[in-house]
Amino acid sequence: MRVFLMYKNKDFDDKAILPFNSGTLVNDLGLEALFEAMSNGDEFIYDVTKVSILNTLTNKEDILYRQEVLKDCLNNKQTVKDIYTLTLKSIEKKHENLLGIFGRFPGSLLSSSVALLDMYFDILKELREITDTHHKKFNSKGFKRFFKMIQDELSDEYIKNVKEHLKELRFKKGVLVSAKLGYANEGINYTLRRDKYALKNWLGKVFAKKPKEYSYTLHPRDDTGANILRNIRDEALYDVALSLSHSARHVDNFFKLLRKELAFYLGCINLSKILQNRNIQSTFPKVCDEEEFKLSSKGICDISLALILKKEVIPNGLEADKKKLVIITGANQGGKTTFLRSIGISFLMMQCGMFVSAKQFEASVSSGIFTHFKKEEDKTLKSGKFDEELSRMSQIIEHIHPYALILFNESFASTNEFEGSQIAKEIVQALLKKDIRVIYVTHMYELSNYFYQNRLDKTLFLRANRKKDGQRDFKILPAPPLQTSFAKDVYKMVMNVH
Repeated sequence: MRVFLMYKNKDFDDKAILPFNSGTLVNDLGLEALFEAMSNGDEFIYDVTKVSILNTLTNKEDILYRQEVLKDCLNNKQTVKDIYTLTLKSIEKKHENLLGIFGRFPGSLLSSSVALLDMYFDILKELREITDTHHKKFNSKGFKRFFKMIQDELSDEYIKNVKEHLKELRFKKGVLVSAKLGYANEGINYTLRRDKYALKNWLGKVFAKKPKEYSYTLHPRDDTGANILRNIRDEALYDVALSLSHSARHVDNFFKLLRKELAFYLGCINLSKILQNRNIQSTFPKVCDEEEFKLSSKGICDISLALILKKEVIPNGLEADKKKLVIITGANQGGKTTFLRSIGISFLMMQCGMFVSAKQFEASVSSGIFTHFKKEEDKTLKSGKFDEELSRMSQIIEHIHPYALILFNESFASTNEFEGSQIAKEIVQALLKKDIRVIYVTHMYELSNYFYQNRLDKTLFLRANRKKDGQRDFKILPAPPLQTSFAKDVYKMVMNVH
């Protein structure tokens, strides 16, 4: 039995290795607030959510597949929660009864496997009932295939037969074993047999011809004889015990995998509820092929900031279709970094099949998402800020591929403007030649003006707006770069100087 709710052709791996820059993405984009909101205090959902978002999908069809499953989950929240509860119930029941499939001897292995399967099939029957009641409400390929699998493989007749077999395998009336005599009359080929007489109903037993029996009763203190009989029993039960333990593991793994895959969607349900309660807009993005270089949005906002502030933040728009380079300049504390983060988070959410915090969002798939934000001074004093920036850039170059997205925030500004601008210019040009999309927030006028003077068709210039009185409205609008970032406004604001 397979789940296939996260991928159309493979299982979800919650232990998958995270990208080398996962820690940087979490810090630069403020993803911790997003993970906390989605998990709602559940450590398991937190871990699954983190792996799902940071290991982004890079195939358009995979993204759309997961989008459709998520839409079904949002339209059938209670049913999804009920199925998830069954996976928790399977774990709880297993722990309550101290059931396992780790018996040392075939007899104990068989006994524990029978008990485990008996419990699991009670829960599978509940899953079948949920499927029969609600499957028509789901439209995604993922859920349709999942429910069809449940109906096909867990029919009422099948469950009934399994329960009867499990009852028989408890061997309450003993074990029927056949054997042959080998060398020196030693018993060989011990084989478990089905007691056909015991399977008859009471009327059949009355008229059935009973087989001849020869019996021998061990003395209560005959420990050696008891050990010999136990060894014979274990040898006969070995193949059946092994087969049942494999079946029990299979069903156990099914519930574990179902829990993992539904945990991601429960996280999305939790986040959706928070956004609705705070009147924060969300939408499913339109996903485009990577070579189209699509990027446009309306009402986009930094969802992590909105979750931290617990209120709506100023939304912005962006029209950057066919633009490989976006340069953002303008007033200090005008919302440039927040806007940059909103784009990065939206790409991550889109590429794990989620909705994004925007009124409208359309973008091409990226082969990878990278950030290069300015950092504080190295506290170990082993290197300066500029050396550290170059080192991080070198790491990114080793992992980045065509059609990736990289976000720069005040990068290479730790040296003088001339040197920083020259280095940044060469790096950006090299990235653009490799069809890598670049979004760059900078105060370096020499850098922004260079690209503006060259009037590249695939470059978009945005600027943080500043009102005439020096106030910021946190709007990012199309505009050419200016030589000043209006740092004096910030000084007056902080020092309360008029």
